[in-house]
Amino acid sequence: LKLKCSPHGQQATIPPPPVSLKHPSMLSLLVHALAPVVLLAARLEQAEVAANAVNPIRKVVTLLQDMQAKVTAEGKKEEALYEKFMCYCKKSSGNLDASLAEANVKVESLDSSIAESKGKKAQTEQALKDHQSSRNDAKEALAKAAAVREKEAAAFSKEEADTKANIAALAKAIAAIEKGMVGGFLQTAAANGLKRFVMEKAVLSDDSREDILAFLSGSQGYVPRSGEITGILKQLKDEMSKGLSDATDVEKTAVKSYEALVAAKTKEVALLTEQIEEETKRVGELGVEIAGMHGDLEDTKESLSEDTQFLAELGTSCETKTKEWEEIKATRADELVALAETIKALNDDDALEIFKKTLPSPSASFVQMHAKAATLRSRALSVLRTVAVQPSKRGGLPSEPRMGLLELALGGKQVGFEKVIKMIDQMVVTLKAEQKEDETKKEYCAVQLDASDDKKKGFETAVSSAEAAIQDLEGSIATLDEEIGALKKGIKALDASVAEATAQRKAEHEDFNAGMAEIAQAKKVLSWAKNRLHKFYSPKLYKAPPKRPLSEEEAM
Repeated sequence: LKLKCSPHGQQATIPPPPVSLKHPSMLSLLVHALAPVVLLAARLEQAEVAANAVNPIRKVVTLLQDMQAKVTAEGKKEEALYEKFMCYCKKSSGNLDASLAEANVKVESLDSSIAESKGKKAQTEQALKDHQSSRNDAKEALAKAAAVREKEAAAFSKEEADTKANIAALAKAIAAIEKGMVGGFLQTAAANGLKRFVMEKAVLSDDSREDILAFLSGSQGYVPRSGEITGILKQLKDEMSKGLSDATDVEKTAVKSYEALVAAKTKEVALLTEQIEEETKRVGELGVEIAGMHGDLEDTKESLSEDTQFLAELGTSCETKTKEWEEIKATRADELVALAETIKALNDDDALEIFKKTLPSPSASFVQMHAKAATLRSRALSVLRTVAVQPSKRGGLPSEPRMGLLELALGGKQVGFEKVIKMIDQMVVTLKAEQKEDETKKEYCAVQLDASDDKKKGFETAVSSAEAAIQDLEGSIATLDEEIGALKKGIKALDASVAEATAQRKAEHEDFNAGMAEIAQAKKVLSWAKNRLHKFYSPKLYKAPPKRPLSEEEAM
């Protein structure tokens, strides 16, 4: 008896029984009895092959293998992100260490600069105080010199007037004696003044003074000695004239000395005033500079504190990240081990056999049970009593213009020599006038040169002070340029770090979302599988899928 019962189109042949069937009715009954059994066995084999084609264990194993590959890929991606974060930690830590070192050097430099500027300020203030004192002394000396000069001039004027009056009186007395007109002279005021002079001031011997006083008193005793008295008076007159001349020279010398003193002190006061103004300005600039450096120092210290705190926080964050990474690595390793062991267990032949045996029907989708047709075949064979059917087995830089005009006139043909000579005469007159002007200017220039020399000295002092100030400012500018450069560099590095951290966080977020989606999908599959198992093992826990409304076609 031959029946097509293999799903691959093979024929399952049952050899004829050795018994002899003599009656057609028995053969018919045997065929009718074996046909359902053989057909059922064939259908069971077809169901077994179909069940193996859609084995849910293989689907679970494939899902687990996909999860294993994704976990491995996620591990590599997270490792790359971790290495980038560690690179950021090392780079930022190095930048912060360099920034802290620069800040510490800057703090020391600012402390030194502040101390130096305070020293300069104190020195400038002392110089200012000394120059103010010197200017006050110079002004006081000018005032005293003016008072002394005024007294000396008044004394000289009085002495000059008295001396001239006495000289005039002596001249009159001498003339009166020589002319024999003594009586008329003695009645004059000059005689009285001369008498007082001889009595009080004249430097004479006592005899000479008595003779002159006797003469001036109108005594007749002088007549025999008139020649001697005349000689004394002339000598006295000559001495007084010489004394007046000497006093005049002394006065002139005193006036020149006073004028020189006034000029010198005036220059000194002017120079000191310029120095005082410059030093006052310098003290103010140094005060502003010191205040600015104090502010810079405070800012630098604050930045140093912030960077130190940030470095500590960065170190803590990096250590925490390292610990988390070690935990993640360990967890992932455990996960991979669990997946590998699970896959290995599900792929084991014994497990497959168990799943096949516990499969309740071909419609089971999580575990396929191994269905055999051995029983039915045995039943058929028992009927035929001949052969035992074995269960099936399965194995994927210019000239003078007038000279030019003259040259032009001489070179022209329209102008005669009379005009040329006239031009030369005019030029001679002009040159003489210019020579006179030049001589006048020379005297003026000599005075101006002296004044200019004084101004030059003052300007040199101002230039020296300005150069010192410029040098200080250039140093400050250079320092500020370096600080600005360092700040720009730090900002640029910080921007790069922020951009890198942002990109890393974005990548981590994307990976997290993708991982959550995959986990949700896996949970969905496992929930379905669990519910399906509940349907067989614990029907009370089974939740039937919601009924889907039928479409119009399905309703028909």
